[in-house]
Amino acid sequence: MVYIFQIFFSNENNKFQSFYVSIVLFYSFLVLPYIFCREMIKTLNSKYKPPNRDGLTNHLIPAWYGVEKSNLITDLKHVTNAAITADGWTSFSQDHYLTVTLHYVREGQSQEKVLRTKAVYQAQTGIAVAEEIEGILEEFGVKEKVVAATVDNAANMDVAVKKLNIIKFPCFAHTLNLGAQKLYNCNTVSNWAARIRSVIVWMRRSHMAKVVLKEKQQLLKLPQHMLLLDVRTRWNSLYLMMERFCEQFPAIQAAAIDQRLRKPMEKEKLARMGNEDLRKAEEFVKLMRMPYTSTLADTSEKVPTCGQILPILQKLREHYTVQTDDSAFVRSVKENIWNDLSKRYQDGDIQAFLEEATVLDPRFKSKMDMDDIWDRVRASAVEKLSEPRETQGQAEEEDEGEEEEEEEDYTPPVKQKKMTALEELFEEEDGKLLSTQQLPPVSTAQRVDQEIQLYRSLPPILTKDSASLWWWKKSDTLPVLSALAEKYLCVQASSTPSERVFSTAGDTLSPERSRILPERANMIIFLHKNC
Repeated sequence: MVYIFQIFFSNENNKFQSFYVSIVLFYSFLVLPYIFCREMIKTLNSKYKPPNRDGLTNHLIPAWYGVEKSNLITDLKHVTNAAITADGWTSFSQDHYLTVTLHYVREGQSQEKVLRTKAVYQAQTGIAVAEEIEGILEEFGVKEKVVAATVDNAANMDVAVKKLNIIKFPCFAHTLNLGAQKLYNCNTVSNWAARIRSVIVWMRRSHMAKVVLKEKQQLLKLPQHMLLLDVRTRWNSLYLMMERFCEQFPAIQAAAIDQRLRKPMEKEKLARMGNEDLRKAEEFVKLMRMPYTSTLADTSEKVPTCGQILPILQKLREHYTVQTDDSAFVRSVKENIWNDLSKRYQDGDIQAFLEEATVLDPRFKSKMDMDDIWDRVRASAVEKLSEPRETQGQAEEEDEGEEEEEEEDYTPPVKQKKMTALEELFEEEDGKLLSTQQLPPVSTAQRVDQEIQLYRSLPPILTKDSASLWWWKKSDTLPVLSALAEKYLCVQASSTPSERVFSTAGDTLSPERSRILPERANMIIFLHKNC
């Protein structure tokens, strides 16, 4: 190899050297490892044939997808209540996709499955989106089991969910961001933020300003962080910009008096950054930290449920209540944000569903301890207890083959357990004792009341604990309420599950792989997220 390089570089004509080197590197790092691996596999097992591109694309991946999809459809037959999230996305090649994710509770664990990432080629009106979502739900056999959908605030999604006759929950993370965006329309906040933003923009663009700022950070022993710039459509970006500004304010002030920054206009902007701007930034960060934390809680990977929406709104209402000693700046921030948030989730059906979800969440049940809410829970529990329990039996019958369905009904005799010698001696006495210990029959309403009374007497659990796992452990003592709670625990607080799918879709349909067919992309995304 060294000899080859010597020959190439000894060539007097230098314009071909880079071409020769690229050929050698390609051969050394790509072709030779492939040949070595092929020969090693042939030596270990001469009968084994590694899959080629055609076999992987047209046979292995579709076969794997078919098996996993069939298994998922079989598992979903045993699900009684589920919820969905849905959102749209446009790929690099300008193809529009609709993704639907399904959420349900199984044996105390919250499950999340990506049903389909479907390419759509028509105008995404509300009726068209409803038909597409309905077709996906029918394909997986869960259309009648979906109780709610969590989507963004787009108008077509609102129309689509209403046409599907299920409850529509606006994404709580989007709702918080819309409230925070109202500050851009407030002159008191926007004018002050624009002054700080202009300084940050200049310091990010100027090479000398970056050098000076880094030196001041080292001198003042501050974290060597870059200044952040807000983007109006990006969640909490204004808060993050001000938080970083407060952190680096001493370094910014020190940079303002450095002689190497020669532009007088820009130095004047830096010099005008005073303690008043720092005070406002600190007040702003303090006010906006709670919405930022709430957004993180609603977009976490631990499947946040809708039962936490009202408790978070209660904390935000207390946080943004105007106090007598508030400054004009603080009062302006509080009023603009809460005036927008207070108008959200005011629909009667949504409000009632959220209240019931809150009291059936053992983490927050004390936040909504009102008799009218418990009356609705009691009515729902009685109705659920009165329903015929045929779901599991029907699923088992569907899993059986056609041959078993054609067989004649035959009930084998029940084999009685043989009594021990001691039980046989005292059979008469044991019978009398059992007859005296039998409780009088309890009606359905009384049974539900007993469970509700027991549940209300139990202390709340910590917010770090899993509500679905808690109900699974209490399914023996609270069977009716634990079955009812699954209806509420599956509903998501935000639509971020479907948006996370688009991160995977962006990696799958990257610019280098933009020619992947939509159906093939759906298979890859389905296998990546569900397996």
